[in-house]
Amino acid sequence: MLSAPHLLFVVVILIVLSPALAADAGDAAAMVALAAALRPASALNWSSDADPCSWPLVRCDPDGGGGARVTAIQIGRRGLSGSLPGAVANLTALVRLEVMGNSLSGPVPSLPSLSSLRTLFLNDNNFTSLPASFFSLLLNNQRGPAKLSGPIDAVADMTGLRQLWLHSNSFSGPIPDLSRLTDLADLDLRDNELTGPVPDSLTGLDSLWTVVLTNNLLQGPVPAFKNAARMKIDLLPSSERFCRTDAGDCDPRVNAMLSIASSLGYPEIFARNWPGNDPCGNTWLGITCDAKGDVIVVNFQKLGLNGAISPDFRLLPSLQKLLLSGNNLTGTIPEALTNLPSLKELDVSNNSLWGKIPAFRRNVVVRTEGNPDIGKDINPGKDGSSSPGSDSGGGSNKSYLIGVVVSSVIGAAFLVGLLVFCYSKRNKFCFGKSRLPSGIVIHPGHSGSEAEMLKISLAGNGLNGVFNGAVSSTSSGPRDFHVGEPSSMVISIQVLRNVTNNFSEDNILGRGGFGTVYKGGLDDGTKIAVKRMEGSSATGPKGLSEFTSEISVLTRLRHRHLVSLLGYCLDGSERILVYEYMPRGTLSQHLFNWKSEGLNPLDWKRRLSIGLDVARGVEYLHSLANQSFIHRDLKPSNILLGDDMKAKVADFGLVKHAPDGKYSVETRLAGTFGYLAPEYAVTGRVTTKADVFSFGVILMELITGRKALDNSQSEENVHLVTWFRRMHINKATFEEVIDPTIDLDDETLKSVLTVAELACHCCSREPQQRPDMGQVVNVLSSLAEVWKPLEPKLDDEYTIDLDLTLPEALQRWKELENSSQSVSTIGNLENSQSSIPARPTGFAESFTSAHAR
Repeated sequence: MLSAPHLLFVVVILIVLSPALAADAGDAAAMVALAAALRPASALNWSSDADPCSWPLVRCDPDGGGGARVTAIQIGRRGLSGSLPGAVANLTALVRLEVMGNSLSGPVPSLPSLSSLRTLFLNDNNFTSLPASFFSLLLNNQRGPAKLSGPIDAVADMTGLRQLWLHSNSFSGPIPDLSRLTDLADLDLRDNELTGPVPDSLTGLDSLWTVVLTNNLLQGPVPAFKNAARMKIDLLPSSERFCRTDAGDCDPRVNAMLSIASSLGYPEIFARNWPGNDPCGNTWLGITCDAKGDVIVVNFQKLGLNGAISPDFRLLPSLQKLLLSGNNLTGTIPEALTNLPSLKELDVSNNSLWGKIPAFRRNVVVRTEGNPDIGKDINPGKDGSSSPGSDSGGGSNKSYLIGVVVSSVIGAAFLVGLLVFCYSKRNKFCFGKSRLPSGIVIHPGHSGSEAEMLKISLAGNGLNGVFNGAVSSTSSGPRDFHVGEPSSMVISIQVLRNVTNNFSEDNILGRGGFGTVYKGGLDDGTKIAVKRMEGSSATGPKGLSEFTSEISVLTRLRHRHLVSLLGYCLDGSERILVYEYMPRGTLSQHLFNWKSEGLNPLDWKRRLSIGLDVARGVEYLHSLANQSFIHRDLKPSNILLGDDMKAKVADFGLVKHAPDGKYSVETRLAGTFGYLAPEYAVTGRVTTKADVFSFGVILMELITGRKALDNSQSEENVHLVTWFRRMHINKATFEEVIDPTIDLDDETLKSVLTVAELACHCCSREPQQRPDMGQVVNVLSSLAEVWKPLEPKLDDEYTIDLDLTLPEALQRWKELENSSQSVSTIGNLENSQSSIPARPTGFAESFTSAHAR
């Protein structure tokens, strides 16, 4: 019988030698079609001779029948051109599709068959149109002269919507009936060309918290929202075409003309040329009145009107001439027109009307020539011979109104910008586990669980996948932050007030220099952490920079040992971040305040596990993410613990991006004294090795239970690193520095000594003498081999005596900064990569930084 090690070896060999599952035949064909539609082929390295499940950037999962289905395609920002073929709709198991940041053109295919789709990123391309059946989307302002235009009727059927942003486009026509969108909380329609009155179906929605309508062509009375007292409403009557600038009803003649215009889709030409509350003021297009102020002539000839003839012309009893020739009117001539007592002339020639001509009085001149189906008692729309109409004139062309039409001027290319889709199923986080009480979806930007909640934003921006600052179209309008794909992460301030009991003192989890963290409770009992930046530093440029930095980083980074950003809010001076809730608090509480907090001290096994979790999170930041990031503020209060005591790194407000090929960046000094690497404090230049230094300090704290700076100690022992290094030299007395709450046995002591040696290497004076985080992870995960640094140069003139007190050390570093040799020091920092020691002798060849993470 095989022993356990032999059995494990056999299992591993069988796994390695097992053939990969082949893609479903239908999926394979669809992937080949997709590859053929994209250029250049070299950008993807997809070979039609190989199974698509083996292609880079493609993920397949077993289908349960011995095959595999394509579940994810992530080809964003690959410099691709071409189109997105309709064959993509055949990938019915697809969960995630990312093609953002390319130059794809043509129409976006209809994707209703992709019932498993949870994430769709199409932003920053040149798509030309959207299918009417596109069930949900997030659309931002376009990169070219042609913006999205046409009606927005399709959203009326999206009954699961909770947030809808269509601002900064060229959408036109009326706001549709939104009465079925009973969960809609946040609506932004500003900076479009929407016409017609604000419908009662919108003003009466109980779920609404925020409405932004400024800078359209809205008509009728100033809207009165049912819940205006608790809502945030952004609407400037002077920027619209309302009949009056204050609340109140419109003149009956205005109401009559708007009712007539409704059957024509509230044409823009009327909205722009029907000002004020008096149709007889000699400024209303197509309207002539008599001396008494009654409308006697309506002349809408050759205005390019679409739709039907409204029966509400009957509301103009003094009307003598109705001239509608030379348009694109459909349907029938309403019977109600025969009851106009003063009518003398009706001209509907050269349209697309059909049906019998009503019996007008003999003295009425009726002109109907140029309507091929006039006089025929049939609806040509049913035969497919022409556009459908309405026998009552009560509706417009549905085939035109239902879609989202993209048009351009003088044949210009249509450019569609940021299109991000978030579609989920069970009134929960879009890819998460909960939803906020008001129904605003928090969208962390990555798949995580089954859900089915719709959220749409067709908003204006100009991003390229990074933070672009604030955009405000009007002085009173809200500001929109665009970070990567986070517009679907925006949460209203009202929602956050609700979940934190209006930022109650009872909900406070902690306070820091940035502000206060509150505990929030969702409907289903799920907890979230709400970080509210406070004070002048938070609302000033520095606070805004840290706020945007954190959003920018966390929307691009996902790792099990980095805290997850769930959403954010920017409202006036409010800067708020929403995170997953970590119920066990901070490492600082468990190390330094465990008695006062009523906690049990951490045993060594748990401390070692926490150290490894943090190392893996920081390693990901430094080298395993798509870009390299430097945290700059690693410390126990920025390490959070979950129910299982697994650790996650938090607080990314000071993170810096390390550009490719450059391992140090110019920056202002930031971070926390006691954790700052000496070269960072001196020169203000920071590398990933500054994080390694901070991590070394954390390891020392895990071993000793002491803070990095402890003012309760004598002056020579205030600085933990100095004291620890001095004590570590004397192996005989080193046990005295170990936290007395750690239960020491021979095996534990050996492990502690190993970690102590690693901590000293991490806190080496020179950055090139420190390990990288991959090597740290190797040591902590195995504790079998100890990383060995290069031998330091004994004659190094920049060596600093670690027995110096902290003030003396800082003074020495300042002197070095001003010395003539400081340029050489900086040069060494920039070239620190070449000085990093190779993998220590004895490490398994197969065990590298990318393994066992």
